[in-house]
Amino acid sequence: MTMRFGIITLSDRSSRGEREDVSGPALASFLQAENCPVLKQLILPDDESALRQTLIDWSDADDLDVILTTGSTGFAPRDIAPEATRSVIQKEAPGLAEVMRAESLKKTKHAMLSRAIAGIRGRTLIVNLPGSPKGAVENLQFIFPVLPHAVQLLYDDPDSEASH
Repeated sequence: MTMRFGIITLSDRSSRGEREDVSGPALASFLQAENCPVLKQLILPDDESALRQTLIDWSDADDLDVILTTGSTGFAPRDIAPEATRSVIQKEAPGLAEVMRAESLKKTKHAMLSRAIAGIRGRTLIVNLPGSPKGAVENLQFIFPVLPHAVQLLYDDPDSEASH
């Protein structure tokens, strides 16, 4: 099954052109190596309403299976990814965020400061990832093996039972 991805980088500085976005391209590179097309990629400031609207638009267009956000998941006052995501999802997918934090804790104690969440809007899975390129790709690698099955389930694919 080919999964279709969108990537949203959240960074005030990158959105203003003051700093190069390296996390979005790192995620795109990983996905391309896995033969997963990245159909949409965007850099937004740390703005809750802008992220909320983009998540709604991209999910409701029904041309993406998974939307990854990178950045804005920590404790800083402008870190808004979890709040924006929570406001648009219809179901949470806590196991994904739990695995990302648990595996990240094996590498750094700072993982416990992540507020990242994952959830479902319609037939689209939305996952918050850290803002660092290394952290973003590692966290995606932790959950990537189950994403094809998750997408099958979202589409009520009768073949989804075969992988149990």
